[in-house]
Amino acid sequence: MAATGQTIQLSGTAPPEPAWLNRNVVGMAVTSLLSDAGHEMITVLLPGFLTVLGFSSAALGTVEGVADSVSSFVKLGSGWASDRLGHRKGMAMGGYLLTGVSNGLFALANGWLFVLAARTVGWFGRGFRTPLRNAMLASSVPAQFRGKAFGFERAGDTIGAIVGPLLGVGLLELFGSHATDPSAPFRLIFLLALIPGVGAAIAFATTVQEQGGAPSRTAFWAAIRMLPSPFRRSLLGVGVFGLGDFARTLMILAATQLLAPEYGLQHAAQIAGLLYVGHNVFHAAYSYPVGALSDRLGRRGLLALGYLAGALASLGFLAAFLWHLLPIVYLLSLFGLAGFSMAVVDALEGALTGDLVAEEMLRGTAYGVLGTVNGVGDLVASVVVGSLWTAYSPLAAFAYAALMMAAGAALIYRVR
Repeated sequence: MAATGQTIQLSGTAPPEPAWLNRNVVGMAVTSLLSDAGHEMITVLLPGFLTVLGFSSAALGTVEGVADSVSSFVKLGSGWASDRLGHRKGMAMGGYLLTGVSNGLFALANGWLFVLAARTVGWFGRGFRTPLRNAMLASSVPAQFRGKAFGFERAGDTIGAIVGPLLGVGLLELFGSHATDPSAPFRLIFLLALIPGVGAAIAFATTVQEQGGAPSRTAFWAAIRMLPSPFRRSLLGVGVFGLGDFARTLMILAATQLLAPEYGLQHAAQIAGLLYVGHNVFHAAYSYPVGALSDRLGRRGLLALGYLAGALASLGFLAAFLWHLLPIVYLLSLFGLAGFSMAVVDALEGALTGDLVAEEMLRGTAYGVLGTVNGVGDLVASVVVGSLWTAYSPLAAFAYAALMMAAGAALIYRVR
C-alpha cells in the first residue's frame, strides 16, 4: 500500500516546466550579435563614406530603400521554400555567410551604384535567412515564453549593434588621423568587418540544432490564403507603420548635418555614430524586458506604444531642424526613443506572428509575408524620406515619417 501511495504521489507531481533559454536561443543570439556587429560597422560609417564620395541624402535613401526591398521579397520566397522542404538550418546559414562576405565589397566602391550593389547583396542574405531563423526560434520554445526568447535574441543582435558602431567610430579615429585619402580609412574598416560577418555563419552552423518537421506540400498562393485572418489583419498596421519607418542611416545623417556647422564634418560624423551607439544601447536594454512583459500583458498594446515612440522621435528631429535644437543630450534622447521603438517592434512583431500562426508548416511563410510587408514599407519610407529631404526640407521628411508611424500605431491597437 505504501508503494502504491508513493506511485500515486509521484504520478500527481507536476512535470518540470520546459526551459526557454536553451541551446538554440543562445546560439541564435550569439549569431545575431556577430552578424550585427559586422554590418553595423558598415551602417555607422556609410553616411560619412557617401559624403566623402560626394553623394546626397537622396542617394543614401535610395541605397537603403532598394536594398531593404530586395531583402523583403526574398523573405517571402525563402520562408515558403523552407516550409516546403521541411528544414531550414542550411538555408539560414547560407544567408548569414552571404551577408558576412558582402561587408568587404564596400571597400571596392567608388560610386553610389556600387554601394547600392554591395548593400543589396548583403540584404539579400539577410532577407533570405530572417524568416527561417524566426521560424526556428518560435519552434524552439514553449508558446508562453515566446516573448522572452525573441526579446533575448534581439538583445544579442543589438549588443552587436553597439559593438559594431563603437568599433567603426574608434577605427575611423585611429586610421583617419594618418590618411591622405579621406576614403581610405572607410575602406580598411569595411574589410575588417568581414571577420564578425563570416564568424556569424560559423556560430550558427556549430550551435543551432534543427528540429525536423514534416515538409509542406502546399503551393505558394495556397499557403498565403491559408494564413489566419487575425494575422492578415495585423499586417495592415505593420505595413502603415513601415511606410514611415525610415532607415537609421538617415537619422545618423540628420545628426551629422545638425552638428557639422559647430564641430566640423568628421567630428560631427563621429558624434553621430556615438549617438547611434546610444540608440542601440536603448534597443538592447529594452528588447528582453519588453518581450518578457508581453508574455504577461499581451503584445498588441505594447506594440502600438512602440510604434508611437517612433513617431515621437521623428517629431523630435523635425523640431531640431526647425528650432536648431543642437544639445547632444537632446539628440541622444531622440536616438534613445527610436531605440526603444525598435526594441518593441523587433521583439513583438516576431512573437505576435508566432502566436497568430500556430501551424508549424505555415510559419516560414508567415514570417516571409511579415518580412515582405516590412520591406516594402522600408523601401517606401527610406526613398520618400530621403527624397522629401532633398527636394524640400528635412521638416517635410520627418513630418511624413511621424504621420505614418502614428497611423500604424492606431491600426495595430485595433487588431483583436
